[in-house]
Amino acid sequence: MNFYKDKVVWVTGASSGIGEALVPELLANGAFIILSARRENELNRVFAENGGNPERMHILPVDLSQHDSLPQAAEKALKWQNRIDILINNGGVSQRAFSHQTTLKVEKQLFDVNYFGTIELTRLILPHMIERRSGHIAVVSSVLGKLSVPLRSSYCASKHALHGYFDALRAEVHQAGIKITMICPGYIKTQVSVNALSANGTPHARMDDTQAKGMDADLFARKMLQKLAKGREEFNIGGPEIYGIWIKRFFPWLVSRIVRKATPPINIRNHTAESGN
Repeated sequence: MNFYKDKVVWVTGASSGIGEALVPELLANGAFIILSARRENELNRVFAENGGNPERMHILPVDLSQHDSLPQAAEKALKWQNRIDILINNGGVSQRAFSHQTTLKVEKQLFDVNYFGTIELTRLILPHMIERRSGHIAVVSSVLGKLSVPLRSSYCASKHALHGYFDALRAEVHQAGIKITMICPGYIKTQVSVNALSANGTPHARMDDTQAKGMDADLFARKMLQKLAKGREEFNIGGPEIYGIWIKRFFPWLVSRIVRKATPPINIRNHTAESGN
């Protein structure tokens, strides 16, 4: 794909999962890549496993929940090659907890990373893109940005919020030549469920069956970059679960019924899920 040749691509959440899988694909297509995530040691691992070429890759640790640190991160990112052609907002965290048990602190943590960190990083890069009249903002949302399932209420809400924000932003920056793409993965085989937040903020620490059986992250990355190169405003990638988006649109009652049946029962005595992921 010549689309990515010599493009400067900033990838958040690059230390694992989808973000990590994007790195070799982008390198194979001739891109310069800025690798960002919280865990610098994992970024160093990804860097080394992909050839460790500092002329093609640049490590820039970023914690999306630390909003005051993002202006400095954006400045450093722009200084590396004096431009950002594509920003892939991929960093995020999921949830596995009943709504009535999830603390406000955890609710805010989910939004600080998934929503506020993402829109703030975008806001900081946009003036540069507007001045150049060129740029592409990609946002890795989720099928759950279009519909909601149990034990992920605030995660779903944060992904829904991204669609509201970036759909409006797309119209605002269209005349400046900037593209906005929303990407909705289904079940992808990553550690997202293992790292998901429980009700008190500790890691869920279990792999969901649906995640374990999901699409390989490498395959997803290839499909994503192919579709992104075509400039699509929004697209879905995954297995049969992505059809839930269309069923929700035309038969919302059916999705509601399916979701209710999939919900683990509450143990009335201690208000916890009796079983299930």
